[in-house]
This record gives sequence, C-alpha cells and structure tokens, in this order.
Amino acid sequence: MRIRFASSGPQQTMPTVQLNDRAFVLVSGDDAETFLQNIITTDLAMLADGEVKPGALLSPQGKILFDFLVARIPGGFRLDCPAEAASDFVKRLMLYRLRAKVQISVENPGLVAASWNFDSTSSAEDSPSSRDESTVRDTRFPAALGVVRHYGKSIAGPDATAWNALRVANGIPESGTDYALGDTFPHDALLDQTGGIGFGKGCYVGQEVVSRMQHRGTARRRILIAEGASQLPAAGTEIVANGRPLGALGTVTGKTGLAMVRIDRVKDAVDAGVPITAGGIELSLSIPDWAKFAFPQAASTESD
Repeated sequence: MRIRFASSGPQQTMPTVQLNDRAFVLVSGDDAETFLQNIITTDLAMLADGEVKPGALLSPQGKILFDFLVARIPGGFRLDCPAEAASDFVKRLMLYRLRAKVQISVENPGLVAASWNFDSTSSAEDSPSSRDESTVRDTRFPAALGVVRHYGKSIAGPDATAWNALRVANGIPESGTDYALGDTFPHDALLDQTGGIGFGKGCYVGQEVVSRMQHRGTARRRILIAEGASQLPAAGTEIVANGRPLGALGTVTGKTGLAMVRIDRVKDAVDAGVPITAGGIELSLSIPDWAKFAFPQAASTESD
C-alpha cells in the first residue's frame, strides 16, 4: 500500500502489517456511550471520530481484566481486543448491562492492520471511510509518527516484526507479552501516560484504586525500554541487579525490548552502580521520551 504526501517529491511507501489474533467487541444502542463511560477507564467524552484510544475494564481492586483500543463507529463503539479474551470480555460486559439499551456482539477474528508514516492528505482510496474499512489514528503513539489502524482490511505484507520494533522503540506495551491481564494496574501498563485513563471523569469499576495511585504517586512498576550490548534473551527472562529481582523482559526485538520493572529498585541499582542484567546480558533501562513520569528521587528502603 502506498500513500500520497502533500509535499512535493517522490511517492513514499507506508509500512503496513496485518495484526493477527485480534477481535472486535461492538457496543451499540441508545445507551452505548453512557454504559461504557460508567465502567471502563477511557474517557469517551475525549474520544474524537477518526481516532482510537487505549482503555481497560478493571476488577474492583483496580487491576486490568481486559484491555482494548476503542473507536467510535456509527451508532456505537468498536473495542479492538485480544482474540483469546473476547468471549470472556463480552460475558463481563453483559454482567454490567442490566437494563441499559445496548447491544453487545463480537467479531472474532477481526481484520486489522497497522501502518505508520501515514499522512492524512493521502488519497481517498488509501483512506477508506466506511465502517468496515475505516482508518483511525492510534493515539498511543506520538502524532508525528503517523500510526494508524485499518479496520476490515486484509493486507498482504510483512509479519509483525516491524510493528513490534516500532512499539519497542516508543515504549508502547501490549498485554500478553508485556504484561499479564489480571495482575497489572493501569499505571504499570502506562495507561495513565497513553490517554487510557480519564482522571477527570466520573466513577468506573476500580476507579478509587486508580485515583489513589495517581494522587499519591505510588506507581512503582512501569514499562521501560531496555537496551543491551547484544541480542536480548526471550520475553519473560527475569531482570536482576546483584541477585535482586527487578522485573522481567517483555517484547524483544534484537538488542532492544520492553521491560516491566520496579522503578524504585532500578533507581537503587543505578545509584549504587550495580549492573542490571537479564540472562547475563547487561541492560540499560530508560523511560520513553514522551512519558511524563520519572524515577523516584529517594532510594527505596524496602527489602522484599
């Protein structure tokens, strides 16, 4: 697939990859927005047409049960989620439906592809606007990267390696490889950084825990970008400093990867000059450039 840029010069190729193992949960009806607004982390009042935002449905204890990317469609919303979780996700939504005037259905599998270096001035044939072939901006990434998702299209192209490399380079995690559903707070997965939590909206499931973590600044586990001098070991490899566990690697592409780690323990190790390693490979860990959190200013005193 090619796109036409507004500036003069030769036509450029837009990298595009098919994303497998995705499903769409469709929520429509008169009460669709109110229904979702009252239970998910995303503030739908801030969701514009033509864009997709991250979000989650939490447990009452504030941990992510289901995560997704949500976009507006005629009459409702499309929640783009991992295919293996779609059935359980629908069942959970049905528990909250009560008397709300909503219809909930699932498309599994769901056709979705991702592109970057996308220009909004591309030709009409490259930017389908129908419900089944819509192109929406992925707001998790900096706008300058031009990352979009194409729905309802099957695109012949390379495997997901290039997509994973883009995610790693920009510190964008996804459940499964980078964090476990049912055992991760939204802050851990950077949903507070990528626009996946509406701190100004009303209550939703798990909201009290998330708000408390935000106001107290108690988020200690975070996704960081890991870099090594050589090929990094596989996802799931434990990250340690002087025998003390810090976390584990997630998605790995060559010498770089994502890592879910305790940032207080990373701070301790860096301040003490202790090497941080995974599978014997020394790592440097950094916060994504766009993120607004920082390492703790005081060293941790915890021994666990």
